[in-house]
Amino acid sequence: MLDAVCGGVPTYLRHFGQGDAQGLALHCSLAHSGAWAGLAACLPGLAITAPDLLGHGRSGDWDGRGDFHSTSTRQAMGVLAQMPEGPVHLIGHSFGATVALRIALETPERIASLILFEPVLFCAARAAGGPAFGNHLAAHADFAAALALGDVARAAEAFLAIWGRGESFADLPESQRSYLTQRIHLIAAQDAALLEDAAGMLAYGRLEGLGVPVLLAEGEASPPVIDAVNTELARRLPQVTRARVQGAGHMLPITHAAECAAVVNGFLNRERR
Repeated sequence: MLDAVCGGVPTYLRHFGQGDAQGLALHCSLAHSGAWAGLAACLPGLAITAPDLLGHGRSGDWDGRGDFHSTSTRQAMGVLAQMPEGPVHLIGHSFGATVALRIALETPERIASLILFEPVLFCAARAAGGPAFGNHLAAHADFAAALALGDVARAAEAFLAIWGRGESFADLPESQRSYLTQRIHLIAAQDAALLEDAAGMLAYGRLEGLGVPVLLAEGEASPPVIDAVNTELARRLPQVTRARVQGAGHMLPITHAAECAAVVNGFLNRERR
């Protein structure tokens, strides 16, 4: 229900599950909060709040002003502020995982654990050196060119070919194609944070000082840049566990919800000991 204004953004919230433990789940770009339904169903004892992020689902649109990542972070922090007091298990996927990491860095006292599925903090791969960052940019050349020309359908098709579930853009229902093309401009709006680290998440000592347990999960068949990002994050984070889900790609919390839940439950059970 659309029942909150969070960080100045009219925000639609979904609630999944019941339990004493609280979770906040942040979805990937071009999705919405309903993407967490499958995973949440496999996480007993965890009451999850999931917002539609800025410009997605039934939440407010982005007005094009200011920094998109910063506004999304303020929105998610507003959701967190309205949740019951106490530590929260913060879960994020892709773009949502980068927002989750930023929240944990800014308000670690509210975070019980940080669960990141394929954080697309590409600047971490850049900082690590090696070919992954350059190859990532090259792989997105068609997407960037189409978006620059205003060809949103071709841009969405190119983006989906890299980050989707293996489906063809042309084979999607018209409603889903429309949803993607209406929001594809939001991908470029993230570049300052994801490519250039405008939020300073990689600043000296910042990751090293994060005192919460972190799970970094990725799909076996994901784009190579994801492994480079997670490797660099794992090198710098002091309390980190890595997991790879066999047979999965970038959309693993949706396509492999049960397998991802097994990884999350194992991680949480170890942290409770």
